[in-house]
Amino acid sequence: MQLPSLLLESLEGTCGFDKVPFLQRHQDAESLTSIRINPSKKATLSFDTTPVPWSQYGHYLKERPSFTFDPLFHAGCYYVQEASSMLLEQAFQQLMNVDGPIHALDLCAAPGGKTTHLQSLLPAGSLLVANEVIRARVQILRDNCIRWGASNVVVTNNDPEHFRRLADFFDWITVDAPCSGSGLFRKDPSAIEEWSLSSVKLCSERQQRILLAAWETLKPGGILFYSTCSYSPAENEQIVQWMVKEQGAIIRPLTLDATWGVTVSSEGYRCWPNQVKGEGFYFCCMQKPERDSELLTRSRRTGGEKITSKEKERLRPWANLDHHAIFNVEQTLFAIPSALMYDFLNLKEKLYVVYAGVRLGTWKHDKFVPDHALSQSLLLSKEVPVINLSTSVAIQFLQRKEFSLDESSKGWQVVCYDGQPLGWVNVLAGRINNYYPKELRILKDS
Repeated sequence: MQLPSLLLESLEGTCGFDKVPFLQRHQDAESLTSIRINPSKKATLSFDTTPVPWSQYGHYLKERPSFTFDPLFHAGCYYVQEASSMLLEQAFQQLMNVDGPIHALDLCAAPGGKTTHLQSLLPAGSLLVANEVIRARVQILRDNCIRWGASNVVVTNNDPEHFRRLADFFDWITVDAPCSGSGLFRKDPSAIEEWSLSSVKLCSERQQRILLAAWETLKPGGILFYSTCSYSPAENEQIVQWMVKEQGAIIRPLTLDATWGVTVSSEGYRCWPNQVKGEGFYFCCMQKPERDSELLTRSRRTGGEKITSKEKERLRPWANLDHHAIFNVEQTLFAIPSALMYDFLNLKEKLYVVYAGVRLGTWKHDKFVPDHALSQSLLLSKEVPVINLSTSVAIQFLQRKEFSLDESSKGWQVVCYDGQPLGWVNVLAGRINNYYPKELRILKDS
């Protein structure tokens, strides 16, 4: 692996940079695989693991399995995530007051690693908005949020500038900014050919624009977690210096275990792959100063097409809807935590919402047709009949292939693997209709 000489020259004098072991590490073919478990879905994983020391949910794997053919992966029991980026957990736990609900935003969220991580850390009653500006990447973000099973997530497809309409709204914002990607050269050597000083400059200008919009929507006293997978100071420390100068950002330090190998930079923290058990990563926590003027109050609008209590009662065999409001969008029913309904209506008015809460299903000819998202959700009723599948049959279901059951009652049922729901089937006389979404199906045969 031949690293760009201009990159190496630009890193001279950077905190923690040691050229010789840095180059040696990039010649090392050893790769690290780590996962983060979903604490809301209790599953017994068969992997041989060791803990990621800075995350209560993170685990290193001794070897990389085929996640495609692990039904528990499709059930949202864990997320495959690079270990360095899990340091977000330390920042959130050390800097956020979690005595009550908060509003959180993941501004550059796809594919959803930090979104799902943040969702596992939020206190009860919190709102999480996951945004992705690139339309082609929104679907994978939505699907990963659905797998995670929570009802307090709203997925949006907006330019960061649009969030200026929500001034002083969020208590916490994650900006994992688009960058030149040098920190991932070990995992993706092809990215080396795309790297240049001009791309670093272009990325730094874009990062400034994103941060200005994020700063506008951050509540005074709120925390902005800024990160990149770039080594270049122009995308990291220099961006933070600019935020301190232009916006009065306050850098908030963390207490990190020295044995983890994370470098304390002039502004923020660096993960060098020759020092940390992870890939290249930079992050810094910035606090927006309090101000004397009265804060803007959150919207308390009412409205929306809510269903009647009688209709809600009809859904009870399918979903536990306590403390949730149900609304109808083009004949499809969605559930949102009641305490977040006004905030959702505010978001819906000012942003392009792709998905919110839990999509429950539709009524057709007085019969309920459940949605896949309900099967993945924590709202799924315990009254719904379940069928437990073996590994081979579970794979057939996930491939949307035909399969048979020795014995089963008729009607809608959730198929499970190791007790974890995978999706819906409708058992009819002589056949089983597989309702696993076509766009999620496993395409490989083995």
